[in-house]
Amino acid sequence: MKKIFIITLAIAVAGTSCSKSFFDLKPQGRASVDQLSNKNGVNGLLIGAYSLMDGVGAGNVGRTSAISNYVFGGITSGDAVKGTDAGDQPEQSFIEQYNWLADNSYFLGKWQHAYAGVSRCNEVIQIVNSKAVTDMTDAEKTQVVAEARFLRGHYHFEAKKMWNMVPYIDETIYNRDDPNSTKVPNNVDIWPKIEADFDFAAKNLPAVQSQKGRATKWAAEAYLAKAYVFQKKWAQAKVLLLDILQNSGKKLMANYHDNYRTITNNNAESIFEVEFSVNDGTTGNNGNQGDNLNWPYSSTAPGRGCCGFYQPSHNLVNAFQTDPVTGLPMIGAAADGTQDTFNKIDLPNDEGIKSSDPFTLDKTIAVDPRLDWTVGRRSVSFLDWGPMPGSSWIRDQNYAGPFTGKKWMYYLAEENSSTHSTNRRSVNNNYRLLKLSHVILWLAECEVELGNLGSAEGYVNMIRSRAKAGSVQDASVTYKVEPYVVGTFVANGADYARNAVRMETRLEFAMEGHRFFDLVRWGIAEKYLNKYVQEESVPGTEPSGRHFNKRTYLSGKVFTSKNNYFPIPQDEILNSQKDGKPTLVQNPGY
Repeated sequence: MKKIFIITLAIAVAGTSCSKSFFDLKPQGRASVDQLSNKNGVNGLLIGAYSLMDGVGAGNVGRTSAISNYVFGGITSGDAVKGTDAGDQPEQSFIEQYNWLADNSYFLGKWQHAYAGVSRCNEVIQIVNSKAVTDMTDAEKTQVVAEARFLRGHYHFEAKKMWNMVPYIDETIYNRDDPNSTKVPNNVDIWPKIEADFDFAAKNLPAVQSQKGRATKWAAEAYLAKAYVFQKKWAQAKVLLLDILQNSGKKLMANYHDNYRTITNNNAESIFEVEFSVNDGTTGNNGNQGDNLNWPYSSTAPGRGCCGFYQPSHNLVNAFQTDPVTGLPMIGAAADGTQDTFNKIDLPNDEGIKSSDPFTLDKTIAVDPRLDWTVGRRSVSFLDWGPMPGSSWIRDQNYAGPFTGKKWMYYLAEENSSTHSTNRRSVNNNYRLLKLSHVILWLAECEVELGNLGSAEGYVNMIRSRAKAGSVQDASVTYKVEPYVVGTFVANGADYARNAVRMETRLEFAMEGHRFFDLVRWGIAEKYLNKYVQEESVPGTEPSGRHFNKRTYLSGKVFTSKNNYFPIPQDEILNSQKDGKPTLVQNPGY
């Protein structure tokens, strides 16, 4: 949904004499309720609520609330490191290293964005339900409310998975003329309210919208199912997920990479996308601004020269190794991943080797083809840019490692058409928030937890079969991926099946900002992430015997149970004071 800006008319003051009416001025910089109490005004407000979906435009810095959640869901998760160099954006370094303080501006930016989105949704609902709106039918009003409640569910969901105990604010509470109206205690679990928003949306939205980017029945059902999955309501989630799989008309794209290309935005697999737009008469701010820093650090690379953030970890790259015989992931039987073997030997890489120095990548080692659609690594084709040249694309390889992210990049042939003329990092490659692949792997989770291991295996194999049959990035690489032999999950037991589903989820959605929140909801974050920092902070070893440094700055870092949720911003606690006491209570341990 393209952003819009509501511009109000300046108030002209007639006459020069002073009177009481002279001082009775309406607020400037915003439209009045009277101006918005019509179909066009309501639609404008609704578009404004949609426009915050990308994480940009709430008065904060976009990277603190990017829809990709790369800071909170990515660099905290073991899939990625901050990247760039040691001195850049130290607040991200604190987050990466689990040194979380309540005055970190990233937490404040995310909070402000989530509740700015909530406020916009509530204004839509208040105005469209007012008697002053007379040029809309009841059906039209209901659909607007349903879209607004879908969005309100999304913004509250973002807050819930970040901080757990957060306030829920609806249209009966919110009063834009009373700052105290939103000072709501965070002492009640808001999952039921989030569920109610998505349920209302699912029951009142059409299956297909005339405009791309608007929420549909299937998007609302998928989001409601996601809320159930987060709460381990497996049976309830399964009903919705099966409905989507069987009745929505959605299907897996033949090629995995079609979920990450501009030319395949809004494809048959997509259930809900956050829309980006460039070359639309604006200054480029409708492109993907939240991921603006996450590009190779070279003028010869996509983005043309900034800024080197959000680089894949060695652990993630190693996870794509497959057994050369079976084509399966190198995992063990422990549900928390502690018996996995993929990280014992590192995939060959150019860590510590300059682009000007000779380098030959061993491409004989079997890997999942999704690796090279996810990660840029030296000597492997990078879309249509030619082989990735190594350290010349990396800002500080010694600090951040040899890899770069790939899923949000554009093809060289698309430059200028998919990028904005003033900033080639402003792109129109949509973020696929909900996909059928999510639905299928959530179904696999449900079936494991409900004891149906054979069914779970079948869903995982749908994803693996697509990875096997789809296109590959570089034909010179040894790609080997196979579905599980029928009966593998049953033979190895529930914990093995859980781990297999979780690994498949990691591989399928790597670098998309979901991983940390998955680790927390699975209850394995503490054990898993402490193992990760221990392994990622010591020298690595290739099959050839070559040793290389990894991320030494992670040495001694510890993830504790308090880190399952982030600290509530201290400014928000201070600002929540009502009658001399704060209404917000800080999360335990902070």
